Amino acid sequence: MTNSSAIATPSETFARLEPSKRDAVLDAAVTEFAAHGYAGASISRLTRTLGIAKGSVFQYFGSKQRLFGFVFDHAAGLFADRLRQVRDTTRDADVFERVRATLQAGTEFVDTHPRLYRLYLKVLFQEGWPLREALLVQARHTSARYLRGLVNTGRERGELRSDLDPDFAVHLLDAALDRFLQAYALPYMDTGLHLHAAGPDTLAQRMEQLVDALKRSLGPDNPEGSQCST
Repeated sequence: MTNSSAIATPSETFARLEPSKRDAVLDAAVTEFAAHGYAGASISRLTRTLGIAKGSVFQYFGSKQRLFGFVFDHAAGLFADRLRQVRDTTRDADVFERVRATLQAGTEFVDTHPRLYRLYLKVLFQEGWPLREALLVQARHTSARYLRGLVNTGRERGELRSDLDPDFAVHLLDAALDRFLQAYALPYMDTGLHLHAAGPDTLAQRMEQLVDALKRSLGPDNPEGSQCST
């Protein structure tokens, strides 16, 4: 598998820029790729927005592809950091409460970083992005590794079915959570839950419904007899 970091490392010139200038380049690049995709993204338009010479971007990154890799790695890193926060702050909660907290963190990420999530969806649904398959494998690997930790801990505590296939559980959780967030971010991906327009109370209710469905599928046959660590 190709690692996106191979195309994402900027030059020392970029690293020496003031943080505010680096942030401005990153913010403008996120906007450009999220709005126009890879083929439609324009370095000329980007540099006009920033008020810098076109050659500066190539000096910083070498190519449009490396700039995109840097942007995608930034998005992936932010989401991975958020997952680690959820993992660490919910260690004592049962597995389904941790799933609910993960779902909540996902919707908050979409709200806080709408352009970054829109960029992820463009890469997911549109061909023509450089290293698209490798980048999506990387994203799924990050999600699966996080969810596998939740599943393994849940099995050890007796919070999941004793006959549960952990690989299936990880796949089901990944698919359910990712699809929920897609419907939350894009109205045309919604099949009737109206998540995009839902208020906080309705959104929380829909999350609980999803978590309850997952619990009915993956939870122990005898919940009263399961042992949960504290």
